This record gives sequence, structure tokens and C-alpha cells, in this order.
Amino acid sequence: MDDSILQGLQNRLYEKRKSAAYEVEKFTRECFNNNDTTRIKQIIDILCQDFIYGSSRVANTTFGGLIGLAAVVIAIGQDVAEYLEDIVPPVLSCFLDQEHRVRYYACESMYNIAKVAKGEILLYFNEIFDALSKLSSDTEPSVKNGAELLDRLIKDIVSEKAANYISVYRSSSPVGSPKALSIDPSVPVIVEETKRSSVFSLEKFIPMLSERIYVINPFTRMFLVSWITVLDSVPDLELITYLPRFLDGLIKFLSDSHQDVRNATDRVLTDFLSEIKRISNIKKELVFKKAKSTISSQSLINCNDNDIKCKYEDIRKDNLMFIEDGKWISGQDVFIHYSKIIEILLPHISSSEESIQLMALKWIAEFFNICPIDLLKFTPRLISLVLPALSLGGESSRQAALEINQNLCNLVSEVLETNKITSNLTQLHSSELSSKAINFSFQQITKTDSQENDVFFSFKDILDYSSTVNALILQFSDEHEQTRIAALNWLIMLHNLAPQKVLTLNDGTFPALLKILSDPNDEVIIKDLELLAQISSANKDDYFDVFMVNLLSLFSTDRRLLETRGSLIVRQLCIYLKSEKIYCTLAENLEKDEDLEFASIMVQNLNNNLMTSPELSDFRKRLKNLEFKDGQSLFVSLYRCWCHNAVATFSLCLLAQAYEQASNLLQIFAELEMTVSMLVQIDTLVQLLESPVFTYLRLQLLEPDRYPYLYKCLYGLLMLLPQSSAFFTLKKRLNSVSSIGFFQFFSKQNNFEKHKPKNKTDEMKWPELLEKFRSVQNKHKRARQQNQKLISKSSFVNFLKMTPISHSS
Repeated sequence: MDDSILQGLQNRLYEKRKSAAYEVEKFTRECFNNNDTTRIKQIIDILCQDFIYGSSRVANTTFGGLIGLAAVVIAIGQDVAEYLEDIVPPVLSCFLDQEHRVRYYACESMYNIAKVAKGEILLYFNEIFDALSKLSSDTEPSVKNGAELLDRLIKDIVSEKAANYISVYRSSSPVGSPKALSIDPSVPVIVEETKRSSVFSLEKFIPMLSERIYVINPFTRMFLVSWITVLDSVPDLELITYLPRFLDGLIKFLSDSHQDVRNATDRVLTDFLSEIKRISNIKKELVFKKAKSTISSQSLINCNDNDIKCKYEDIRKDNLMFIEDGKWISGQDVFIHYSKIIEILLPHISSSEESIQLMALKWIAEFFNICPIDLLKFTPRLISLVLPALSLGGESSRQAALEINQNLCNLVSEVLETNKITSNLTQLHSSELSSKAINFSFQQITKTDSQENDVFFSFKDILDYSSTVNALILQFSDEHEQTRIAALNWLIMLHNLAPQKVLTLNDGTFPALLKILSDPNDEVIIKDLELLAQISSANKDDYFDVFMVNLLSLFSTDRRLLETRGSLIVRQLCIYLKSEKIYCTLAENLEKDEDLEFASIMVQNLNNNLMTSPELSDFRKRLKNLEFKDGQSLFVSLYRCWCHNAVATFSLCLLAQAYEQASNLLQIFAELEMTVSMLVQIDTLVQLLESPVFTYLRLQLLEPDRYPYLYKCLYGLLMLLPQSSAFFTLKKRLNSVSSIGFFQFFSKQNNFEKHKPKNKTDEMKWPELLEKFRSVQNKHKRARQQNQKLISKSSFVNFLKMTPISHSS
């Protein structure tokens, strides 16, 4: 080139440089028309080495080199491909120059180059993308504007050329054997003939996107989102296949401080989810049609598993031939790694950013319709993340978590109720069930031949019972009762459907279930009792017996629990289990309990429930009937334990209408120390006598000739009471019947004998029971005396320690 042109390119005035560039363009075009490639390469070399890479480079010189290279490309036109490898790198090197004008002119130069090169520029897509991503956050407005213009042009080229443009200059290296299109071992292997690869390669671009996706700058984030949107919109690129490589970082954009970034990210994520749903529906429909045409419902029902396996193996092979058959549908050959996507979504469920949490929950909720079996494998982790979310975040997040929890519970429930998929396939014409079966079928059909598992393996093998139960048990420590209740509901469902695999006596879960009985929330306790009762019912008596023993031990060590929740626990257990079994088992263990004080308190608690709980009304009716052997046996079982508490024993006799025995007990009461506790219990009993439970007893006062010992019991009780409100209540009741002339029964023993009921099987050994009561009460008396001595001795020792010893002189 003439020196005047070279000097013009270095002029500080833009118009001078532009004029010189026109001369470069004219000179280059002459060389090109003369096919003088050597001279063209020399021009390019001068512009690069002397103007851009020069050691004594100044800004104006660089400006000239950039505009000169653009002029060369314009001159060559569409045949520029073979020169791009010499032109593009020098221009790219100026994108990060410290001088903002250099950066701007670099964008301008690349714009003109790309406009001419079109598809060929995609050979340098990664490098251009890298430079533009950095310029997207440039502080200089002119540079940002120039970069945005170039960015729009590159996007247009990608949209038009990326899917199928093949370089006219660079051809792909020949491949000797067919190429398997697969990015993952679990992808269906589709073999196609070797062909020249397109210039644009997502495979090469994705690593850069995966690295850039974790940027924080909002402008760069907006740049990335815009490019993801463009690439996803290009047919045949199938960016969705690579989604797991950048999804994690993309979701984090939802927490950006800029609203436009959040909105754009929300849109692109919603589009991805819609695309996944579309592809899933296409695959389901293909499998459905193929299954329907290959295997009729009747033949499916009649054939055995091996026949079905063979037929579905044929279907699997046929599915990979849809392209060859000319039946290709957009999306049918796209592989989406659902498990990896779920793996990425799970940590975001517990995000402190509600927008991120809500998006993760939204995707997981949709995946129940897309890939339920893939979700099933993540059940333990889903539980540990979704259950806490039931009580955290905003209303939308809580509702989404609630929906996921219900869907997962339903899915696991269906899985446990289904031994093999064949039971579903026989119902292919049932819309909802067949949809799930078909979805699962496709997931398995698209496995590689080397995999041993197929569509017919047991659903149950997917679910990790142990990890699932452990995840649920851990939720017991959550501070929110809704989470704890949800965990218990899960355990109730799991045990109901798989009692042999979860919550057995030796799996270490029993202590956790027992501990939650101390929960501050009543609903949690009720659910826990329902579960414990269900386990006890499903197992032999071993579990129930251990449960009762440990329950008594818990009450013994936690007296406050017994005081505040003991009644609730016993009542609820009587709803879920047979009250007779509960009371008899507790009575058997309490009878031989060495902690006499606890035994007395526990009997008092059980007795109060027995007298007042609506849940025990049938149990009370059985106790009233001592004419039959089972009623007598039940009474004796309770009586022997009730002896630990004198007033409770007396109450039991009144309830069972054993008035003579009750009267005899009062004689022993005279020998006992009347403690404040006993007087309080008697006071409570008097109040109970006025309740509906003892209506029959009050009516029996109208027949003194038939129930003489009832009067004796009540008057004896009256004599034990101090003149309190209970005393006057009982006195008023007795006076109401004695005033009408019934107080003459003591002289009518013959009449009493006449009306005395005859037991059909009277095997009651009343004297022995009376002696048992006396013996147990004496044991309590000795224990109290011994305890008093220990207290006195301890007090005396403490007194001596506190008293100084004086020495006489």
C-alpha cells in the first residue's frame, strides 16, 4: 500500500481514517479481482502487525488497523472465509483494551466483519461471546452501545445460521465409523451416518456458559439470559438437552437486585419448563400409540411377563427408528436428563429467596406429571426439603410445598400398592393410570441395552425405605408443628402400605416415636399415638407390650407429661386400640411396679379417665356387668392394680356395683392415714357421683331394699369427708332420698336376700381381693414411713452441718 494510505489510517481525525479505509478497500478489491491472495495476506499482515500488534502502538494507529481490517473484509465479500483466521483474532484482542475508544472501534470493526462473513463468523462464536459478555458491563456508554449493536447482529446470525451452517473453508475431519449421538450413558443411542458438522457447536459453547452463569453483575446476567433465550429459540439446536449444565446458576438470577433481570429469568425458566412438558407429552404419546398398536389390552392380560418383555423390547427398538420411517416429530429424539435437573432443583427448595424457592417448587410440582419415577428416587431428599417448606416462606411457597407433599405422598402410595407395572399396563385405556404407566414405560424403554433393569422391575425397588423413614424421623425436631404432623402422616401411610419394611421394633425408630409424645402440640401427639397404635395392631403383642412398658417408663420419668398429657394419651390410645387391652396391660405392669408413689399416681390418672372419658363408655358398661365371667375377669385385673390407690379402688367398686366390697373397703380406710391427697380424691369422687356416668347409682338410691350397701358406702364416704362443699353436696343427695321414707332398709335383710341378684358364674373371691387391697396399702404405708425417716435424717444432718461446734475452754 502507498505510504499516504498508511499515514491516513493513523490520522487522529476519524474522517481522514475513514477516507484511507476506502482506499484500502479499493486496493484490496483490485487484488481480489486479480486473484492476488499473496498481496491480500500482506495487507492483512501489515494492518495486524504494524497497526494493532505494533510495539509502539498508539490509539490512532490501532483505530486505523481496526477500520482497515473491516475495509479488507468488505472488499473481499462473501469469500472472506479463508482470511478470517488472520483478521478476527487481532480485532478481538482490542475488545479489552484500556482505551475505551479502542474498545468501541473494535466493536464497530467486528460488526462490519460479521455482517459480511455471516455464518463463517460462527467459527469464532465462543471468542466473540466471551468478549461481548465482558463488554456488557462496560462503564463507558459508547462502548456499551457498540457492543449491543454487535450483539444483536451476532444473535441474528446465530438464529439464522447456527443450526445448519457448514463452513465453506473449514470442513470437518472425516470419521471412519458411524457416530452415536449421545451425551450420557443413559441416553438412547441413535446412530446416524457421518456428515460434515456445522460451524456452530453447542457442545463447545456450553462449558463457557456454565462458567459465566455464576456472574453477579446484573448487566452480564441480562446478557446471558438474552443469549439463552436466543439459543433456545433456534430449531434443532436443542439447548434444553444441556440445561443441567447451567440451570443452577440461572435460577440464582431470580435473586438479582434488578427487576428486569428477574423478569427475564422468570420468562426463560418458564419457557424451558413448557418445552420440557411438550417433549414429555410427545414421548408419552409415541409410546402410547406404539403400545396400543402392538399389544391389545386383552392379549396383555392373558400373556405372561416374559411375553410382555419381548414385545416391549420390540417397541423399544422400533421407537429409535421413527426418524427413518419418516414419522419424526420435533422433540421426540431430545434427551432430557430429569434426574440431574431434579438434583439441581432440590437445594433451591430451601433457599431464603422466596422467588428462587417458588420457582424450584413450581418445577418439582410439574415434574410429577412429567417424570414421576425419577422423582421417586429422590423421595428422602424431597421429604427433608419440602416438609420444612410447609411452614416457611410466603403463602405461595407454602401452598406449592403443600401440593408437592401431597403429590409425592400419592405417588409413593400408588407405588407401594403396585407390585409390577403390568398391573398398570392392563389398564391402558384408563386415562390417568395409563398416563403414569406410559410415562414410566418410556423412561425405561429409552434405557440402553446393557442395563439389567427394565420396565418390568418392581416399583418398590426404587424407593429407599430406610432413608425415607430416617428423613421423616429427622423432621420431628422441626420447630413448626405442621412439619411434624406432615412427617407423622407420611409414616402412617408408609407403615400402612409396607408394614414389614418400615417402623419395626428393631429398626431404632421406636424411641423417636415415644419421645414425640412429649411434644407441646396436642395434634402432633394424637398423630403419633395413631401411628404407634397402627404399628401395635400390625405386629404381634411384642410391639404393643414394649410400647406399654416404655410409655409407663416415660410417664415415670416425666411427671409433668403425665400430669398435662397423660389423660389425652390414654384416651387417644383407647380410640385407636381396644381399651380393655390397654387398661389390662397397663394394670399388669403397674401392679408389680416398685415405684409405689408413681403407681398410685398412674392408677389415679387411669381411674379418672375410666370414670369420665366418653371413649371408654363401652368399657364402663362391661365393668358394670359382673354376672358374667369376662366382666369378673376384667374387674379383677384392674382391681389388683387399683389397690395402689385407695380412692381409685373404691371408685372402681362403685362403678362395677360391687357395693358390699366398697363398704368393706371403707372399714380399711379407717386404718389408713387420711392424707390431703386422699381427701382431694374423695372430693373429686363426690363431684363425679353427680355426673351422668353415675346416673344409674343415683337411681339405685330409690331402691334401698335392693342396694343397702350402696347407702352404707355413701354414708361412710360422708363420714370421711370434712365439712367441705363436697360434704354438703353428698349430704344433700342422701337427704333427698331418706326424707321420703326409704331409710328403713337395715331391718329388711330378708327382702334384700330375696332381691339380691344371682351371678351366673360367681367366681369372685372377694375376701382375697380385700386382703390384696390391705396388703398393698400397708406396703404404701411402710414406704411413706421409710421415706419420712430418710427426710428427717437428711434434715438433721443438714442442721448439724449448719450449726457451729463450740469448744469449752
